[in-house]
Amino acid sequence: MPRPIVLGNGELHVGLNASGLVEDFYYPHVGQENHLGRLASHKVGVWCGGVFSWLDDGGWNITQDYPHRSLIGHTRAHHPYLGIILEFDDFVDSQQAAFARSVQVINCRGEPREVRLYFHQVFAIAGNNVGDTAQYLPQAPAMMHYKGRRVFLASARISRDQTYFNEYAAGLYAIEGRLGTYKDAEDGSLSLNPVEHGGVDSVIGLSVSLDPHDSARVEYWLAAGKSHHEALAIHRRLSQEGVLKRLLAADRWWEDWLKPSRKYLEGLPGDRSRLAEKCLMIIKSHIDKNGAVIASCDSSMLNYSRDSYAYCWPRDAAYALWPLLRMGFDHEVLQFFGFCRRTLHPDGYLMHKYQPDGAVGSSWHPYIHPGGHTAPPIQEDETAIVLFLAGQYYYSRQDERFLKDFYDSLIRPMANFLAGYVDETTKLPKPSYDLWEERFAVSTYTVAAVYAGITAAVRLAEASSNSQDAVRWQVVADDMRRAAAKLLYDRDRRYLVRSLPPAGSEGTPDTVIDVASFYGAYIFGLFDIQSEEIINPAKTLAETFGQNNRIQGGLPRYEHDLYDLADPGSLGNPWAITTLWLAQYYLETGKTDEADELIEWVCQKSSSSGVLAEQYDPRNGRALSVAPLTWSQAELLNTLLDGLSKQA
Repeated sequence: MPRPIVLGNGELHVGLNASGLVEDFYYPHVGQENHLGRLASHKVGVWCGGVFSWLDDGGWNITQDYPHRSLIGHTRAHHPYLGIILEFDDFVDSQQAAFARSVQVINCRGEPREVRLYFHQVFAIAGNNVGDTAQYLPQAPAMMHYKGRRVFLASARISRDQTYFNEYAAGLYAIEGRLGTYKDAEDGSLSLNPVEHGGVDSVIGLSVSLDPHDSARVEYWLAAGKSHHEALAIHRRLSQEGVLKRLLAADRWWEDWLKPSRKYLEGLPGDRSRLAEKCLMIIKSHIDKNGAVIASCDSSMLNYSRDSYAYCWPRDAAYALWPLLRMGFDHEVLQFFGFCRRTLHPDGYLMHKYQPDGAVGSSWHPYIHPGGHTAPPIQEDETAIVLFLAGQYYYSRQDERFLKDFYDSLIRPMANFLAGYVDETTKLPKPSYDLWEERFAVSTYTVAAVYAGITAAVRLAEASSNSQDAVRWQVVADDMRRAAAKLLYDRDRRYLVRSLPPAGSEGTPDTVIDVASFYGAYIFGLFDIQSEEIINPAKTLAETFGQNNRIQGGLPRYEHDLYDLADPGSLGNPWAITTLWLAQYYLETGKTDEADELIEWVCQKSSSSGVLAEQYDPRNGRALSVAPLTWSQAELLNTLLDGLSKQA
């Protein structure tokens, strides 16, 4: 299930599902330690006139958006039978680890009514629910969940008279034959059980008296800390200041953070300007305080897969930061370079992916490869694109301090690795895994990225007066480009090969039409944009994936892509990323109508809150895999910026 609303402050990240319920709760890193995991969501329920309903039971009409120019989510839930509307304004505090909800409870009937509102909490602290404790704190008042160095406090009150919740219960969840304490709320009354341990959940409830067509505001918050003292301190600050004051502070924080983007986004049409702004904030919500950029915090794929996307892939991160760099968000870019410097392998390359704290992430890449090749378990393009991004940063900022801080510790080691990891016979990079993480080979995309990375390093070396480095790396780049011209273009298919087999093996070139082969060669300047190696592949893409040589919808990654394939009769699920790659080329070559069709296709696939998935079902447009995918959000933003630059 996608996460239509995501909220974060670099330390705490919260994902809400389509019912407006908390389903991801990461702390103290964005993307690491999801304290919900595969458990159910934090339910919200209403009792009124002897009838009870949870927000996810199908009886509510729900809409979601970011209506303000800030990362404050708005969920409106209307229950026609109950005659109740709940309007949530949700945010993560900009200055402390707290998630808060300002809930307007609306009586749609012409009669006075009592409405009981129930908030449910369930955690798998540190990834499991063994040894968790749920405990009522009467002096706070709050319901506390804790284990070790992770402590969460939930509280709620009615805004108008500061009346705190008057019901509570702690109990067992999904163990020993128990469904969960949330069932205790369904009769409109809680048991007041003050403590439980093991696999636990809790519920707090309060009663609101409403006149005919009246409303009242309820405040709810979850404070997170690494100790009881820290969590209690945040809870007390929220109690003293109130949720509304903290909401306004968060709104001001986001308004200030967005300022560098204003001059760029105001040139877009209104609907695209708002969508671009939402993309920008969603990207920011996936950036950890330590500089890691998380691919996606949507954990729903854990229900059918072995792992999630809650890691920092250096390539995904670089693409995510590219539009931020273009708009002047230097802090996030420099933080990421610092993250890469801390995680760089002593041999000068970046690993497959990382946890937000810098630890190496899970991988399916071995050290021993087909044919007996021994090589690092990496995707070489990930190292290359970080070096490319470093070049983009320096060229645009002329930041001498950047060279002083990063040349010896990051730029030179990466460039030396790329320049040394080259086959002496072919002059192309040695094999590594491709950007789709599937094939150990010499992919055209990786060749293009490595070429661009080394070329960027040459200019950085020249800028820092390291002429010997510049000359040595330039020789490698020149040889690589000449070799690419000889080996990577397939004249029979009028396209660039997807990959070459390792040198000396008996394999043959892989000639599958892969959008990444075209895009890498174009965007990284491996071939001139007016060359047949670029012009012909663009035509071949339209012929292969379009109708009457024109793309009518989105593009898959490549021909016969089986990943999450929804329609066996199609060539693959369309991806936002690859669709926008072709749009960028069309913009660059003056085909604005064709570009706009592709951009509009992606815009139409976004949710009302601006969330984009990784891929879509070609039959009905349903979001597949994770949503949001940070890279998808960034690629749309980058493409919209390209369109603005062409208008200027």
